[in-house]
Amino acid sequence: MEASPSRIFLASRGEGGETRGPEMLIRLAFKAAVALIMILAARAAEPLPETAVDDPARFRKVVLSTHLLEPIQLSPAADGRIFFGERHGAVKVWRPETQDTITLGQLEVFSGPEDGLLGLALDPGFLTNHWLYLFHSQPGALENRVSRFTIEGDRLDAASGKTLLRIPTLAKKPNHSGGGLGFDAAGNLYTSTGDYTFINDSNGFSPLDERPGREVFDSQRTAANTMDLRGKILRIHPLADGTYSIPSGNLFPPGTPDTLPEIYIMGCRNPFRFTLDAETGWLIWGDVGPDALGPDPRRGPAGFDEFNLAKSAGNFGWPYFVADNKPYVKYDFGSKESGASFNPAHPVNTSPNNTGLKALPPAHPALIWYPPGPSTRFPELGSGPRSAMAGPIYHFNEGLKSDRKLPKRFDRSLFIFEWERGWIQEVRLDSFGQLESIHRFLPHMTFKRPISMAFGPDGAMYLIEWGSAWYDNKDAQLVRIESVPLVPL
Repeated sequence: MEASPSRIFLASRGEGGETRGPEMLIRLAFKAAVALIMILAARAAEPLPETAVDDPARFRKVVLSTHLLEPIQLSPAADGRIFFGERHGAVKVWRPETQDTITLGQLEVFSGPEDGLLGLALDPGFLTNHWLYLFHSQPGALENRVSRFTIEGDRLDAASGKTLLRIPTLAKKPNHSGGGLGFDAAGNLYTSTGDYTFINDSNGFSPLDERPGREVFDSQRTAANTMDLRGKILRIHPLADGTYSIPSGNLFPPGTPDTLPEIYIMGCRNPFRFTLDAETGWLIWGDVGPDALGPDPRRGPAGFDEFNLAKSAGNFGWPYFVADNKPYVKYDFGSKESGASFNPAHPVNTSPNNTGLKALPPAHPALIWYPPGPSTRFPELGSGPRSAMAGPIYHFNEGLKSDRKLPKRFDRSLFIFEWERGWIQEVRLDSFGQLESIHRFLPHMTFKRPISMAFGPDGAMYLIEWGSAWYDNKDAQLVRIESVPLVPL
């Protein structure tokens, strides 16, 4: 509180109003200063209240790198370096000791509608083996690839490349390539792939066009096809020789007829960003949904984006279900006639474009879902365009000596973010993975289309901001969200 003139005047007089001499005033001032210091010291030792933890003054955004061209995914190294890729093929690293960014290498990629260099992940043993994995398109080949490269000093050795996965594409590129990469605690590599389907003529509903010559308008040929790598989250275990094995617990055991053993999650539309929690083993991802503004009894529900959580392999429903298993309707794009709604307990793929199983695993509902307009179920998420992306779960490390780390208040919080709406939300889950609450994270702070997020070894949040526009941004940047140390008054 600011001292008023009357308060200053009264402080110079005794209880009876008598004027005190200079020596007495000095003694009183000294005692008051000592008392104030003791109060501040006691308060500093107390745990901060919730409101103080969320105080904007306790956090800051530090810009680490600018003048970037469509940066796409980052991966922090244990030594504090931040590796990231750009969609047009550059692989870069921000170095904490010199506070600069250098280019390690440049891949040749096809950067069509949603292709290019889309994902980057460091091997769990990176500081020893120097292996880096990329999800990238290949010029002249109708495929996206997951490849391993070796970093030698400050250079990506292009000749060291070993291709692990080949995801088929088409000469005429449809939407939804996916492209996220990440490792779990057991050293398994996960790859997210989109349904690679044109959305024309589906009017924001499910693309189920089974007419001859319209195969790329039918997501049943990819996301709902157990013999296709697209519309999935794949799980493999990379081996030292550049090949891989299949971990136990994938959706279909090796040798199961009409299935691919790499599939861990099926029924995805565009699972662009996911996270793997080392402590719980949970896989959490955002799935970008269709665009219908409202439901239609002849077609199905409105469009929803989703955040999904899987503790084990499963089918998450697309293109037959969305949100909390809201069913689409079997629709004939030729006759414009509607059939029955799909059954989430027993989904069946009868499309002529399906090359896998007809009877599919039961569909799992989403953890969080939200439409273009205001959500009655999750009003915290607002309204407007949507692009759901999942960030990491934060684990507070009491023994970590870092002024930058997020406070203990955020321990076990999941962070989700929105590319279109520009927010970050803190999600609290119980020990079973059930939703408890959603809170806006740092609402005072502006985020320019966040597209990749991870916690560094210092406990701070690292974030790629794609920038204000859809493409060719001048304001794309790599930033760090960190705590500001409290300074005693």
